[in-house]
Amino acid sequence: MSYRYPVSRPQFGGRELELLSEAVTSGWVSSQGPFVAEFEERFAAWTGRSHGVACSSGTTALTLALRALGVGPGDEVIVPEFTMVASAWAVTYTGARPVFVDCGDDLNLDVSRLEQRITGRTRVIMPVHVYGRRCDMDAVMRLAREYNLRVVEDSAEAHGVAPVGDIACYSLFANKIITAGEGGVCVTDDPHLAWQMAHLRGMAFSPEHDFVHKKLAYNFRMTNLQAGVALAQLEQADQFLAARKQIEAYYDEGLADVPGLTLMPPRDVLWMYDVLAEQREELREHLAAQGIETRLFFQPMSRQPMYYDEGWERLRAADFGRRGLYLPTHVGLTRADQDAVIGAVRDFYRSRRAA
Repeated sequence: MSYRYPVSRPQFGGRELELLSEAVTSGWVSSQGPFVAEFEERFAAWTGRSHGVACSSGTTALTLALRALGVGPGDEVIVPEFTMVASAWAVTYTGARPVFVDCGDDLNLDVSRLEQRITGRTRVIMPVHVYGRRCDMDAVMRLAREYNLRVVEDSAEAHGVAPVGDIACYSLFANKIITAGEGGVCVTDDPHLAWQMAHLRGMAFSPEHDFVHKKLAYNFRMTNLQAGVALAQLEQADQFLAARKQIEAYYDEGLADVPGLTLMPPRDVLWMYDVLAEQREELREHLAAQGIETRLFFQPMSRQPMYYDEGWERLRAADFGRRGLYLPTHVGLTRADQDAVIGAVRDFYRSRRAA
């Protein structure tokens, strides 16, 4: 179905075509092209980190981070219940076991429940900054230091949230704050970890390139084509974040007093504007009929078939998953577009009250 007001749309208003064309005309289209290293350096600097490692997706970024930290079979990694399944899959891909922690009011990992999930096998804590809300990293880092654990931040939805863990991983998928269509990037201050991630993403070739590979690695490389687009997007990142903050404020103002709708806590950066809705499915049908796309909240990891736990329905993550949705959120959204969305939501609940 084509929507007049899609939930997400990439914004290409900078040098994307210029840099993409330069990559094509130069012949440097593979991962060996110069835009890759330039993007890594500039993205790392933008986040306040020393090293960047570009790769093929946010999922592969998480996988590389865990592998670089030595995570493998027999290890455990703490992951939020409320997240996209890729967070947990990255752990499983290494042979380790994800251990889930329920969410708090802000949808992020409930740090008050974190310590009780730490065991002698725990190696890494993976906080996720859900929908652009920064997890309580002070508490996470305090426990990580106490138990000698490493921290990998899943920042797929949180470009602009300053990282503090050992490695932070970002997605560059088409619906993210900045995009390369597909892609991901890891940032760290540790040169050894950066080298390991770069080594693993590129099939663990030796310096001699002699086709002797001493460890199991991956082809998780980013192309020069993607890196050119990512560079152009990065040049606009601060502008995008400012525009998204205005979108958030306008939704807050327009939806604050709607009976049946619960606004969520403020976001550190706006990825998607999320709400809790009574009669959610009926609301979605009403909005869809007017060309307005919505998306559902994540479901608990313990509901997923590969991680199934029969107690998943009692989780707070499950309650949020049953009630939540997010509204169109992208830089191209105009005030008139938002007025249409806000008006349609208000009309829905007004009609229900009148009935």
